[in-house]
Amino acid sequence: MLTSAAMPSLVICEKPSVARDVARALIGPTAKRTGDRWEGPDWIVAHAVGHLVEQVDPDAYDERYKKWRYEDLPILPDEFRYQARDARAAKQLKALHQLMARDDVDEIVNACDAGREGELIFKLILQTAPAKARAKPVRRAWFSSMTQRAIREAFEGLRDDEAMRPLEEAARARSEADWLVGMNATRAATTKAGSARKVLSLGRVQTPTLALIVNRDLAIAAFRSEDYWEVQARFEAGAEAAYTGLWHEGSTTRLPEAAPAEAIAAAARGADGVVEALETKPHVEQPPLLYDLTTLQREANSRHGFSAQRTLSAAQALYDQHKLLTYPRTSSRYLSGDMAGQLRGVASGVGAAAPEYADAARYVLGLDKLPLGRVVNDAKVGDHHAIIPTEGDHDLSGLSRDERRIYDMVARRFLAAFHPPARFERTTVETRVGEHLFRSRGKVLIEAGWRSAYGEVAEPAPGSGEEEADQALPPLAVGQRVRCAEAEALAKQTKPPARYSEGTLLRAMETAGKLVDDDEAAEAMKDAGIGTPATRAAIIERLIDAGYVEREGRSLRATEKGVGLVRMLGDHLLTGCEGQSVEYPKSYGCTSYRGKDDPGCGYTLWKQQNGRTITREEALEHIAAGRSSRDLQTEREVIGPCPTPGCGGQ
Repeated sequence: MLTSAAMPSLVICEKPSVARDVARALIGPTAKRTGDRWEGPDWIVAHAVGHLVEQVDPDAYDERYKKWRYEDLPILPDEFRYQARDARAAKQLKALHQLMARDDVDEIVNACDAGREGELIFKLILQTAPAKARAKPVRRAWFSSMTQRAIREAFEGLRDDEAMRPLEEAARARSEADWLVGMNATRAATTKAGSARKVLSLGRVQTPTLALIVNRDLAIAAFRSEDYWEVQARFEAGAEAAYTGLWHEGSTTRLPEAAPAEAIAAAARGADGVVEALETKPHVEQPPLLYDLTTLQREANSRHGFSAQRTLSAAQALYDQHKLLTYPRTSSRYLSGDMAGQLRGVASGVGAAAPEYADAARYVLGLDKLPLGRVVNDAKVGDHHAIIPTEGDHDLSGLSRDERRIYDMVARRFLAAFHPPARFERTTVETRVGEHLFRSRGKVLIEAGWRSAYGEVAEPAPGSGEEEADQALPPLAVGQRVRCAEAEALAKQTKPPARYSEGTLLRAMETAGKLVDDDEAAEAMKDAGIGTPATRAAIIERLIDAGYVEREGRSLRATEKGVGLVRMLGDHLLTGCEGQSVEYPKSYGCTSYRGKDDPGCGYTLWKQQNGRTITREEALEHIAAGRSSRDLQTEREVIGPCPTPGCGGQ
């Protein structure tokens, strides 16, 4: 047991379950509860119940604000005031204040959750306490794991409260900005376009998020599908050796009409062909980074259909109830260097937890030196490190189905991080039949590497029959004769962008709406995102509760109310002001463009490129990849100098 000074120190935790574990670590396993606290000779452990106080309404500052008038805006308090959230919170707050003011308590320890919100929860309790309590010294217990060992280590190295001031100021700034923007914007919108019965709720985070959904839905509604045709052929290269290919001419695989597609299919069908070109390149796939909360929520949505809140609830239970995962409300995907010595112990605990983890854990434990390049990075660890399993024995028998699935995702990701890259061979084959070329692509897993942690082995993946799918190609050689056994013209249509799912919306919030698929690119954009990992799930639920958004299967769809609100705001700062990609008569560009002096996003994709017209479907693909007209221009052959002076600058 840890001991403090002669008089007991008061420890304030964020919730009862945490206080119970802290009391067990500090006072001992026989720690008994007295009312709403655990008390021993050296420590008194008490708790809040999340946020106990909230900011007062505007009319608490001035009676005239009871009536909503546009002329009274903006409301800008000189100093923010707070009150208990409800009767239960008032009772708990009073009990804490009494403990803080006790004569025999000489120090207060903040043991609320280690993060901005935990810091603010404690500081507001302290701010609303009697002067006698506020005068006492404060230290900070910082722990990201709820194991007894982690708690004891945190209390053996209590932090100076002054060092936590930047975290407190960041939390206050966010909280006060939310109040200022939400209160003033809601009153402004409601007095202009709503009514007492139709309050138009706006917020610093929720309104830009709503704008993302609305703008995506409007793009889908405005989309006009176009017909096109592709020609797919199946080639036989011998007994039991076949592969498929897609007709192409240069960079295009699409034909605007059925007749030429049918003619190509007819010309190729039953004809002999030759393998004109064959290229095989190695491809290396690095292990994925560890999970932060947003990535965990996105993948749980994609894999299991979980809402962001459902994932957070399961991860939170695995943290504070089952003690199997580290603190989940994190934005980091790396670990700090001081954790390196624990990692083998974590791998050992995971490997013993269930048979499906044993082989991957055995590999990790057999390494002479753990590869930490994609795991440890102190510069990318903020309040908390990435989500990983805790050290120690793991009993999975009491987990719910949701908790078991989230544990499985985190456990496999942790083990995979220490495995080598997965290695593939990518092969591209060009087959000529008469004057027509068909392209085939294949991908073979040569070394499973980190994918073995997910049960994958090195064997060819079966093809799905489409050229873009990774089919298992037979052995082929340049000059080899083949026969086109089948060829058909496939009628297709361009497709609109997909509606947001919670997973894709979380990525859009993380990257401020920018189209980013690469994990490392997204990592670099986190500071520009909308909301925080801890609040994004609640924002989505708030939009649904407010009637602005509704779930449609796994998709999110804006309601008429949500669309109307965003349309009313127009290009207001709250809707993002980033602009949307739209079609103009001669180009695809951004709605944020105002003129040469104010180009907005500055993006332009001209419809005419290299003698052909860029279709809307192709434009969407280029926009998603960030390719502009300059990127699509072909190299020009230099044939001589300019004929007149200065023409080079025209």
